[in-house]
Amino acid sequence: MLEQYGENRIKDTPISEDVIAGLGVGAAITGMRPIVEMQFSDFIVNAMDPIVNQAAKLHFMYGGSVDVPLIVRGASGGGTGAAAQHSQSLESWFCHVPGLKVVTPSGPQNAYDLLLASFIDRNPIIFMEHKLIYKIKEDVQINDFPKDSSLLGKGKIISEGSDITVVSYSNMINTAKEAINDKKLEKYSVELIDLMTLSPLDIDLVISSVSKTGRLLMCQEASGDSSVGSTVITEVVSSEAFKKIKTPPKLLSGLHSPMPSAKHLENKVIPQKDDIINSILKVIENE
Repeated sequence: MLEQYGENRIKDTPISEDVIAGLGVGAAITGMRPIVEMQFSDFIVNAMDPIVNQAAKLHFMYGGSVDVPLIVRGASGGGTGAAAQHSQSLESWFCHVPGLKVVTPSGPQNAYDLLLASFIDRNPIIFMEHKLIYKIKEDVQINDFPKDSSLLGKGKIISEGSDITVVSYSNMINTAKEAINDKKLEKYSVELIDLMTLSPLDIDLVISSVSKTGRLLMCQEASGDSSVGSTVITEVVSSEAFKKIKTPPKLLSGLHSPMPSAKHLENKVIPQKDDIINSILKVIENE
């Protein structure tokens, strides 16, 4: 990249996340569209002041006269044996900050499409890339830059169904795909939704789906405490879909625990395929 684009566009920085984010904010408010990359999303916490107190707020504090088109990329999630300080799922933290958008691709194609949309957007964006999606190989359709960033804030129905709505995001979508295609669920019709963007959240898509199926399972790798999943369920049961719910919605989340390094312990913390299958059966059969 350095050879192709030159030193004016590619900057190799010291390993100081606070400096990296601060440079990004400064570049954004002076007319550039910077993309800064943190080696692990866990270390975005070292840059909370420039991201949370500056990037997320400057547009509003200057009466809309300043935009902050900054993208902060970070590798997130577990499953790689990287242990507690390099395997966290912190997306809910950033969803709690007004002014930030939070994007969570689940594979190469939608990572590409979402990154293009993020680059067009005028707001600071936390772009959380689960480490396991780097290993996914698929053909990617190369598209022109979109005319706007309307893809952000829209979920996607991955598979249509009528018995239960399963909602997820990031790499957990790929685990859910495996689960709903298992023969243990062959007699049930499962609708799977990929949220893709967590803030803003396409809750209308989820409400519409649950109104049809009458059942909801929310799956996520992150802890369930004060999380995206708990927000989804709260929004659904507070909506018109509540009257059509047949069984109580369920949140399947990662354990509220620091991430272990050992694979067999990681698999205890992170929901697995069988956990999703069993949760779907419990919701449908109301056990």
